[in-house]
Amino acid sequence: MLFPPPLLPLLFALVSAAGGSSARDAGRGRTEAFVLPHSHMDVGWVYTVQESMRAYAANVYSSVTEELTREKRRKFVAVEQEFFRLWWDSVAADEHKKQVRQLLQEGRLEFIIGGQVMHDEAVTNLDDDILQLTEGHGFLYETFGVRPQFSWHVDPFGASATTPVLFALAGFNGHLISRIDYNLKDDMQRNQKLQFVWRGSRSLGDQQEIFTHTMDQFSYCTPSHLPFSNRSGFYWNGVALFPDPPKDGVYPNMSLPVDEDNLHSYAQTMVENIQQRAQWFQSNHVLWPWGCDKQFFNSSVQFQNMDPLLDYINLHSEQFGVTVHYSTLSEYFQAIHQSGHTWEVRGSQDFLPYSAEPLQAWTGFYASRNVLKGVARHASSLLHAAESLFTWYLVNIPGGAVPKEWALQKLRDLRWALSEVQHHDAITGTESPKVAHMYLQHLTQGMMGAQEVMVKLLIPAQPFDSFDATVTQSTGESSDSAQHIVVYNPLAWNVTTYINVTVPFPMATVYDDEGHPVSAQIQQSAESDSAYDLFIVVNLKGLQHRRYVIRAMASSGRTHAATVVTFERRSRTQGEPRKRGRRLLPVLNECYALKVDQDTNLLHSIVDRTRKRSVKLTQDFGEYRANGDVRRGPVSDNYVFSANGSSEAAYEAVGMEIVPGKVLTEIRQYFYREESDEEYAYAVYTRLPEGFEGAAPCHRIEQSYRVGPLAVNREVVLRTSTDLSNNRTIFTDNNGYQMQRRLHRTFPNNTVARVMLHRRLWNNQEWNLGYNLTLNDSSVVRPVLWMLLGSRAAMASLGPREVLALQHRPVVLRVDSAERGWTSQAFQDRVSSKAVVLPPNLHLLSLSVPGWAYSSNHTQHLQDLQQGNERKTEPEFGRILLRIMHLFEVGEDPVLSKPTTINLKEVLDGLGQLSSVEERSLTGIWDISDLHRWNWNSTEESNTESRNQFGRVLEDFRVTVSPKEIRTFFVYFK
Repeated sequence: MLFPPPLLPLLFALVSAAGGSSARDAGRGRTEAFVLPHSHMDVGWVYTVQESMRAYAANVYSSVTEELTREKRRKFVAVEQEFFRLWWDSVAADEHKKQVRQLLQEGRLEFIIGGQVMHDEAVTNLDDDILQLTEGHGFLYETFGVRPQFSWHVDPFGASATTPVLFALAGFNGHLISRIDYNLKDDMQRNQKLQFVWRGSRSLGDQQEIFTHTMDQFSYCTPSHLPFSNRSGFYWNGVALFPDPPKDGVYPNMSLPVDEDNLHSYAQTMVENIQQRAQWFQSNHVLWPWGCDKQFFNSSVQFQNMDPLLDYINLHSEQFGVTVHYSTLSEYFQAIHQSGHTWEVRGSQDFLPYSAEPLQAWTGFYASRNVLKGVARHASSLLHAAESLFTWYLVNIPGGAVPKEWALQKLRDLRWALSEVQHHDAITGTESPKVAHMYLQHLTQGMMGAQEVMVKLLIPAQPFDSFDATVTQSTGESSDSAQHIVVYNPLAWNVTTYINVTVPFPMATVYDDEGHPVSAQIQQSAESDSAYDLFIVVNLKGLQHRRYVIRAMASSGRTHAATVVTFERRSRTQGEPRKRGRRLLPVLNECYALKVDQDTNLLHSIVDRTRKRSVKLTQDFGEYRANGDVRRGPVSDNYVFSANGSSEAAYEAVGMEIVPGKVLTEIRQYFYREESDEEYAYAVYTRLPEGFEGAAPCHRIEQSYRVGPLAVNREVVLRTSTDLSNNRTIFTDNNGYQMQRRLHRTFPNNTVARVMLHRRLWNNQEWNLGYNLTLNDSSVVRPVLWMLLGSRAAMASLGPREVLALQHRPVVLRVDSAERGWTSQAFQDRVSSKAVVLPPNLHLLSLSVPGWAYSSNHTQHLQDLQQGNERKTEPEFGRILLRIMHLFEVGEDPVLSKPTTINLKEVLDGLGQLSSVEERSLTGIWDISDLHRWNWNSTEESNTESRNQFGRVLEDFRVTVSPKEIRTFFVYFK
């Protein structure tokens, strides 16, 4: 996504005023400009993927391939794989494919990043970042034998410290970012600190450090608004037209062609810009990105104008003091690497949140289109579960009744949809409504396919007919009204928890797969008079499933019927504040006592019963009133949070219900805009679980919220206030990989939001209206948070595991009666297989069957490509991708932070008999023994050996995983 148009003149004015040379740069030699042709192609944003393919994206690859083939010195870098893969599979002619292979071999076409998309860095999760990168890398390696080694993260709205760690683990040698705070970038430019060595993980340190280049204030586009041209500067092909390209090839806003009259003016402008940029970097190598959004769809026009311009500058290089040449990103990084400079080291701090200018804090997108964010999270968890279940099936039932090609394709569809939505204008919620609908449609279809796969894989394992007979004999009742569910645990830990199933009857008995009644609790649903919430206690081993039957019948004594207790509605302004807190109602479980103030119906405090410590804690809702008129000041939009003043109370009265139970106790709080309103605007449902049969998750306080629909130009926050002393310091999650320490900072021009839950905006900002990006979101969202309270030591050991317990809750699948009769004796014989259980500080990050059809021996794979070229190959079902992650930081816990050694053969015995293991890079395309990343000179001492030293898989399959390591393997079973 490009800067909004109103910012462009401002940026150009700032750049023009910042020119001039510096004495510190004198005598460093002639400036060498690396001209990098590229096209920034958002996978979505304003237009759908198919609209973009039709209007310009397909033409980019077709015309660039043809133009590079015509002229040997021309080069190009390709970034997002979704568009390229669509072009390769459905548009590219055989001649195009032959040309692409030749260009790749010559190094004139280069894939950078290589992921499906250029992912967002602020609101994505580690699992999904890795997925989209792996999907793109797998395609490139399988198709071309190409292994990307450099990143191009020019447009995400801020830079996470997790991303450089992932790119280092993937084998990258250089990382490139752009969007960082305007004032920080200005300071880094002045002091030539735009390049540095980044050690994104404090635990991994220099082992996974990466050289990082920050783009200057021009970002990824060439300068526009040239004084001698009223067009778009160095973009001669103009602006893409939607829905279709013009038949006459004439596009709007095409720059003046280069001719004898303006050649010197173009050259002078380009040289001045190159020299200006040279002042901001230590070396005399300048990266000059040539391109911008949706460029190079008619690349013959582009290159035909740039070729003579480069020739002219080089012909007068003595006069200009500059040489220029087409370049790939790898050539630029190689030049920097060979320059011999010593670079400062940046630690694990990130560049979030991001502000483009004093009144533009890009924190609004953290809560834009939260329905899409929620569906994407759910899709991620579902895919994680379906992948491991499919792996189990293939290892144990290689000739099973479920067609493996069909199942793999269903999983690939969800991989594609989930990868797509990680784009920086997708999960961020900064896209147009029709594009948001496209993402949701792709995700929904992919999820339906994955659920279908799981049902087909699980049902043969369930002898439901005999199961029904057993239960019917014990109860003497008919099985016709029974509901059957299968519950799958996607974590490689044993889990005791509860699941929630909605049923239409007020009483039920639940039986497990041995015919025994199960502890459960049933109660009236909070949001429906005709539905009931049935909470079932489940005991699940690692990567195992169990079946349950639910019968609408009187309780066997193990189902508790919980009664709803209603309290009087309380006014927000009722009573004197100093008298509140005198009538406290305790709600208890084994770990906590939650105290509710009966004068306000709000939470008052929490007592940690194990330590006998009390913490004051209140929660309520606030609303920011957003300005929607640009004539009255800054406006909030999809990207920017720019409210006028602090938040106000979003309610006038609070109603409450409490549902005491034996499985859990639920506190329901309803917030009304006006005291007399019949319908509530917001709700909080707080569940306090009991200890379950010796495995007590009572340490978690589970909260879900109901927010919306909102009034227009409102931004809603949940305000949680405590009396804890934190020295104005908080720790926030960093992509689910690490915690980021953040000190309080005061921004005079920006109001600081709390935890944003939802937003609905409409403004008259011209570019928003032009692209239909206004966020008139009338949806209802239901976020879920878990709260933990305790000592620092207790939280350090519990926190990482609880995050995953929330992210990967048991998957509940309803089974239709038509499916219950399908049985397979071979499958049933393996149902009792052992569990897959890892130590408590290790997480099974990935267990999947990628299906890539390539030799894991690089030399052999290249030979196969040369011999087979476009030869079609069957998916490889015997190669399994395994990732294991250490959850803890160095020094975080005296026991759990230690390196952990496991025997993969023993751990994976629950899957099958392991035969061989290969350690790979994060995305699988490198054999780890072949991966030797570049070493960079830095101001801080580093262990050269450690940067290229990875743990080994010993002959007896033992591996050691150190704090925050992610180790990736290909594993094979007999």
